[in-house]
Amino acid sequence: MRRSRLTSALPSALVLVFALALTGCGSDNSANGNGNGGTTAAAAAADRVEPLAGTPRPALPVTVGSVDGREVTVASADRIVPLTGSLSEIVFTLGLGDRVVARDITATFEQAAELPVVTRAHDVSAEGVLSLRPTLVLADTTTGPAEAIGQIRDAGIPLVVVEPAKSLADIARRIDTVAGALGVRAAGAELKERTAARIATVQKDIPAREGRQAGHREDERKPRVAFLYLRGSASVYLLGGADSGASSLLEAAGAVDAGKESGLRKDFTAITSEALAKAAPDAILVMTKGLESVGGLDGLVKIPGVAETPAGMDRRVVSVDDGVLLNYGPRTDEVLRSIVEQLYPSGS
Repeated sequence: MRRSRLTSALPSALVLVFALALTGCGSDNSANGNGNGGTTAAAAAADRVEPLAGTPRPALPVTVGSVDGREVTVASADRIVPLTGSLSEIVFTLGLGDRVVARDITATFEQAAELPVVTRAHDVSAEGVLSLRPTLVLADTTTGPAEAIGQIRDAGIPLVVVEPAKSLADIARRIDTVAGALGVRAAGAELKERTAARIATVQKDIPAREGRQAGHREDERKPRVAFLYLRGSASVYLLGGADSGASSLLEAAGAVDAGKESGLRKDFTAITSEALAKAAPDAILVMTKGLESVGGLDGLVKIPGVAETPAGMDRRVVSVDDGVLLNYGPRTDEVLRSIVEQLYPSGS
């Protein structure tokens, strides 16, 4: 899973997260320690994207920069192939979903479900893409192998490589880049405004924390949340650190990334009792399929060290759908709302 790709700013373990995100697991949205597998309204809404009103008309041709240093001229957006789920979200939300002719396996939302899959675990099938006669291919720096990317370009297909998003601050840039390549910059501006407004609305609903005692650090007033990446079927048990991709979401939800705060500077590290004890999370953030893969909440607390944490003792787990948790795009407000609702039940 850690083969070299196009030059990438993504942590290698984060590539692993997306590569395994949809393999071999069912869904289990256990939250707030109830272990009942209930699905929040926000999580359910994540099964669809919400396009902007109206259908924009691409103003083409345009020449745009690709992050691998190339200038790419796009003459038509009639047949679009986004090679990641997050790029698909942006294209569909901009209102151009009817022009998309293929998808990555991580594009799990309803409107894309019937499209042919041409990318799995960040490996693109060049033959599959070319057979669909695309007029524009969108990729990011985790997409590969490089030979497949080169084969698509050698066939004369405009291919724009986009920098991945790792935080809320990257959302506007990604929307701008995709909207520019599609020739719908006005729709991009509208979508950026809508996305930012919805995230701000969610953040207004975060309850004030109790116990604000004099002399306490700000972080000590906030819930500590550890992001665990779990794939029981593959014996993958990882604790997220500063570069896991989850820190920005947790901080936007009024929480502390416990792995990052405990000194884990890398993306992920293997779960150990010692690392969990140092992180001392009040709650644990997981992907829904990862939770299912270890046997739900009962299986999670059997992982060495989990039961001894405050989160394990309280059975306090926040789960978010695998296909959207770290996408940082038009549905991030839904992800953030799901985290907030589970982390602060009934506004507590």
